[in-house]
Amino acid sequence: MIEFSVAIAVVLIVGFSGLVHGTIGIGFPLIATPLLSLVFDVRVAIMLTLFPTAAVNLASMLNGGQWQNSLAKFWPLPLYALAGSYGGTQLILSSDPAPYALLLSLLIVVYLGIDLYKQNHTPDVIKTLSARRSALSMAGFGLLAGVAAGTTNVMLPILIIYALGLGLGRLVTVQVFNMTFLAGKLAQISAFAVAGQVNGDLLLQNAPLVLIALVALFGGMQLQKRVNDALFRRVIKALLALIAAGLVVQFFTL
Repeated sequence: MIEFSVAIAVVLIVGFSGLVHGTIGIGFPLIATPLLSLVFDVRVAIMLTLFPTAAVNLASMLNGGQWQNSLAKFWPLPLYALAGSYGGTQLILSSDPAPYALLLSLLIVVYLGIDLYKQNHTPDVIKTLSARRSALSMAGFGLLAGVAAGTTNVMLPILIIYALGLGLGRLVTVQVFNMTFLAGKLAQISAFAVAGQVNGDLLLQNAPLVLIALVALFGGMQLQKRVNDALFRRVIKALLALIAAGLVVQFFTL
């Protein structure tokens, strides 16, 4: 049995993470996983967020309408992410994940450095990587994002670089991100299931957390109207910096 205080902490963490995700359209696993890791080990934290994350991603993708247009244009991206995430999860199940986290943090730092140098203008090299031969760029970014999610549980930086390079609008960005997150999470669930780590007990543990996450998500969506596009981009870049710092700390403390 989980202690009452621990159960309350889990509820608060999941609720807060859902609220943030609803407000800015992204961030649930980014916030929930490290906070839950203060209570449980990382593997348990990831398992507790598997189905709540998938539910939050699906609801966020559908929010705002016209998601079919985003899916019609960017559908290869989540498919590549699904394949990459499944492969990445196999890697993390069989090898040390720390080097992958450090590599990803270095990628984030490089992007942020270029962005700072350009004074808030998206670097031409990022535009070129994102836009040139769009089918090829979706394959590259999708696979890389999927592998990053499977090995580090974080695909957001890769997708941010891709979206900023294309100059996507806020609604499309949120929808594309969440459909790709969802595909990666489904692949991760499948990989854990094949490894025998998804069972009835896990589903029972996740069920109330799914409900809490969705209620908080819809509450956050009501606050979303107060966040303008300029603030949205600043929040995304701040999240990138936090992710990079967290991954570096994780690498040197494991």
